[in-house]
Amino acid sequence: MKSRDEMTIGELADRFGLATHVLRHWEAVGLLAPARRVNGWRRYGQDVLARVAFIQQCKELGFGLEQVRAMLDAGDPAARKEVLARHDAELERRIASATAARELIGHGLRCPAPDFIECPNFRAGLEARIPPARPR
Repeated sequence: MKSRDEMTIGELADRFGLATHVLRHWEAVGLLAPARRVNGWRRYGQDVLARVAFIQQCKELGFGLEQVRAMLDAGDPAARKEVLARHDAELERRIASATAARELIGHGLRCPAPDFIECPNFRAGLEARIPPARPR
């Protein structure tokens, strides 16, 4: 018999607008665990609601499931902050790359040359994005 405080995987998924296979995957990678199983059926307690909300928030912020697990499994706040710091540094790198790409696109859109591909300024922007040759 199901306790009023417990949810099936379907009820939990519906509550968050997720497919049940998403919750099963999160369970497989160690992010979730049912409070118990009854005749092979998962039963989740109310405490899992905050955990699912945390996982969803992390996903919206661009964290991978491995990073989410690292934060959830971290034994202390400093370890959690280290995961945040690494993600912040990666976001800064991606923002810089996206900003450079946007500037290049903006130049292409405003370029007075008949063909922006042939524009020396546009080509200089492309060349700035070419990584240096690796030593052999």
